[in-house]
Amino acid sequence: MSEDLAQRPIVIKRIKKVAGGHHGGAWKIAYADFVTAMMAFFLLMWLLGSTTKAQLEGIAEYFKNPMKVSLSGGSGAGDTTSVIKGGGTDFTRKEGQVKKGDVKEEIVDKETKKIMRERAELIKLEGLKKKIEAAVEANPALKKFENQLLLDITTDGLRIQIVDEKNRPMFALGKADLQPYTKTILREIGKMLNDVNNKISLSGHTDGKPYPTGDKGYSNWELSADRANASRRELIAGSMDVNKVLKVVGLSSAVLFDKKDPLNPINRRISIVVMNEKAEKAIIMDSPAVDIDMQDEPNTEILQPQ
Repeated sequence: MSEDLAQRPIVIKRIKKVAGGHHGGAWKIAYADFVTAMMAFFLLMWLLGSTTKAQLEGIAEYFKNPMKVSLSGGSGAGDTTSVIKGGGTDFTRKEGQVKKGDVKEEIVDKETKKIMRERAELIKLEGLKKKIEAAVEANPALKKFENQLLLDITTDGLRIQIVDEKNRPMFALGKADLQPYTKTILREIGKMLNDVNNKISLSGHTDGKPYPTGDKGYSNWELSADRANASRRELIAGSMDVNKVLKVVGLSSAVLFDKKDPLNPINRRISIVVMNEKAEKAIIMDSPAVDIDMQDEPNTEILQPQ
């Protein structure tokens, strides 16, 4: 039996051990650490980008002296309005936190009030427009001139234009003398303008026919200005408050009503604008705003019998 054992071949089995099983697992941990680090990095970048300068200074101050900021009070690290809470203003403070919500609410509140004020003013001017229309319809002396009264609401306020007709001019030819019926129209309008507190502006316009003396002498510029002033005096004669007038200008034929036909009688007109708050401020502040009649002329409404 011992001989049989000696003749048997000896088989040696060697097993190779691979750490971590299939390909190992250490790379997974390293990758997870890398992703976490990148996430933290981008989060830090986002926080730095969305943080105000004052908040950054507050954070820096906290790490320099955490006890000081803790004792200062306030709603955040950068809100150091008081060195000791309840102890008054910190005179060393340069720029602290601003509550964005409060600022936005204040801006929205102002904008809302402005819109409401503009709407109320528009309603008031539309009411005046309707009153003038009703007065024209009710007054036989004015009704026959209704085609010469043009009323519309512009960006500057209520515009009332009194225009010439071919056989019914407002003024004597080439002069600033008002016709009797023009005086009647202006005096009636003057009474109604006192119903609102708004200021008014007056502008005179001529057609494109040059004045006989030419531009070097008395011209359409002087004539249009004289006619605007004559209209102002007649409005005041109709009991309009003298302090309502804020602007009187003569524009000659620079702003034609009928641009295709400069000689059309409708170009000879007086324009009265009951100004809104915005237009009044533009004149008072002497801003380079375009004159009221330099706006797009049409959207003009001719009064029709009701």
